[in-house]
Amino acid sequence: MGKRLRALLVVALVALTTGATPAQAGSEPVKNDQCDDLSVLAGLAPQDVPEMARGEGGQLREPVLNHVTYEDLPASAVGKGKQLKNVTVPVRFHVVHDNGIGNVSDDDITQQIRVMNLSFSGFYGGVDTGFRFTLVGVTRTNNAEWFHATAGTSAERAMKRALHSGDAGTLEYYSTTAGPFLGWAYFPGLGAGHAYLDGIVVDWESMYKTSETYKDRYDLGFTAVHEAGHWFGLHHTFNGACNAKGDHVDDTPAQGIPTSGCPADGTNDTCPREPGFDPIHNYMDYSYDQCYEELTAGQTARARDFWQEFRA
Repeated sequence: MGKRLRALLVVALVALTTGATPAQAGSEPVKNDQCDDLSVLAGLAPQDVPEMARGEGGQLREPVLNHVTYEDLPASAVGKGKQLKNVTVPVRFHVVHDNGIGNVSDDDITQQIRVMNLSFSGFYGGVDTGFRFTLVGVTRTNNAEWFHATAGTSAERAMKRALHSGDAGTLEYYSTTAGPFLGWAYFPGLGAGHAYLDGIVVDWESMYKTSETYKDRYDLGFTAVHEAGHWFGLHHTFNGACNAKGDHVDDTPAQGIPTSGCPADGTNDTCPREPGFDPIHNYMDYSYDQCYEELTAGQTARARDFWQEFRA
């Protein structure tokens, strides 16, 4: 029947929803609640979650990641990413399955990396971020507990302690069932004690046409693009709702709530006092995969600054 709850409110969404102001250079790490204003709802029972916080079908998308802290991007790092040219990100792809369930093929993995490269190169729309992904290794592990693990649990910690093998500039991609969610990711700036948690966890059924579970919703491989955006330091476009700081990016219009589905006319405006319609085509919203097509120049600049400060 598929998942009862699914989450792209990643954390990241984890992660990307803090709205914290940049820390000063040399300051102590700041507490990052890694949740948007709405993602705190992820801890509620399905019947208690307002419809605006759900994806179509009553699915949450990402968990709240309040068990770690991050060092925020210091003011001195803003703009330093301009010097970067194209950046190749090595990907270690960890396939975790339950007696064959979720044991995606090598072709599936190749296709997922291709989707990520097309997305970050601006092939579907938006700008070319200059980031490219290259597969450098694949592991395969039959472990039911890890396969079903959710964020912040002993199973997640055990899985990542065992499989994490790269440095801060290596994208650790964990293909599991992502617990009850679609996925989650950790922002850059994890302290040394939590560095092994770094990476993205993605529901294997959200990869390109691997399953019928998310048919016509989340089946084009863009969940991984969304989570990789968090890994680069990008917030949700609806972070902070209609406040002035929002997602800390100037060229994404203010957005009061996450998008559900893929609105046909594209004229959603949940912050009518601010210019621009909701960025429903942005990978950092919660739209259906068929709606996604872009990252902006502002998001690219922010990702490059985070890369230069924490991952280069």
